[in-house]
Amino acid sequence: MKRLAILGSTGSIGTQALEVVAAHPELFEVEVLSAHNNAALVIEQAKMYRPNAVVITDESKYRQVKDALALYPIKVFSGRQALEDVVQWDSVDMVLAAIVGFAGLSSTLAAIEAGKAIALANKETLVVAGELVMQKAAEKRIPIIPVDSEHSAIFQCLVGEDPNAVEKIILTASGGPFIGRKPNYLVNVKASHALQHPNWTMGAKITIDSATLMNKGLEMIEAKWLFGLQNEQVEVIIHPQSIIHSFVQFRDSSIKAQLGLPDMKLPIQYALGFPQRLRNDFRRLNFKEYSKLTFEEPDYKTFRNLAIAKDAMYKGGNVPCVMNAANEVVVQAFLNNKVSFIEMSDIIEETIARVGFIEHPAPGEYEESDSEARVHAADMVKKSQLAS
Repeated sequence: MKRLAILGSTGSIGTQALEVVAAHPELFEVEVLSAHNNAALVIEQAKMYRPNAVVITDESKYRQVKDALALYPIKVFSGRQALEDVVQWDSVDMVLAAIVGFAGLSSTLAAIEAGKAIALANKETLVVAGELVMQKAAEKRIPIIPVDSEHSAIFQCLVGEDPNAVEKIILTASGGPFIGRKPNYLVNVKASHALQHPNWTMGAKITIDSATLMNKGLEMIEAKWLFGLQNEQVEVIIHPQSIIHSFVQFRDSSIKAQLGLPDMKLPIQYALGFPQRLRNDFRRLNFKEYSKLTFEEPDYKTFRNLAIAKDAMYKGGNVPCVMNAANEVVVQAFLNNKVSFIEMSDIIEETIARVGFIEHPAPGEYEESDSEARVHAADMVKKSQLAS
């Protein structure tokens, strides 16, 4: 029985993870659930899965959750510090890090310090502080098992292989809802259009990132750190069908790939159950339905976020951290109709230019860079609104 702390249990990954748990009650037990402000859903989840503890990081929702669970033997805590505390409990075997964005970094680091196995669904943790996170994980000798479908694919392809034999990895991208479109079209798109992903069902933030291709840029940086690669060993290719989830090319020219239907429950189950492969009733891939799989180079000029992220990966230091912070600000602004699709890239680029470069950030400097970038990006969002 593996006891899980599911951080971000009310999000897309968290809710699907609980479906995996429900399908394998003999293997998994929920020890901790956490949410930011979706009190209603985390209350419902707690009543169903009966964890030892629930953490609601929005302290204004604490009383609502506490009162709703008063008749249950469930501890209720609030605030970010509480989250960092509970992941260190002896009763937790594995932490599913599914909190979206920079907010997931501190609790993941706390879990690593406590020697907990990590199922990582929060790519921003490695984008922002990949060198620090992987160094800590190596020191503690704990596994970080990726949940992103692309990184799970690479992880699976590397099982049993010599990591030094890897020549390069190729991350696949669907291209999002605007594949093939040019800037004159993207000028007028709204959030409602960008949220209509052709293949995957995901949360709002990651869906917008997929539409701008920032998500693939973040994944490039994540892959670099997760698999100990050089910048030039990480590539991206557009694969609209989302059947091949990524490739690994080895030094003998052989290529391995992991295939499957676009369903996030599969990489979630793989991460939670690793090293076992668990049975399930997921729909199987029928090649007769996919007689044609296509590939093309990304359009870096139109989808500038991918170019920005690739450049940030090469520059290193605090640049990916700054880029990520600015992106989180502009995605929220776009969802609220405060900036246009095209303006998101403009603001991210300008924010990177404004924040001072730190080649080797100390742990506290990641948070300082993140905060400074958010201030600059928010200021530019306000100026954009005034101009319009």
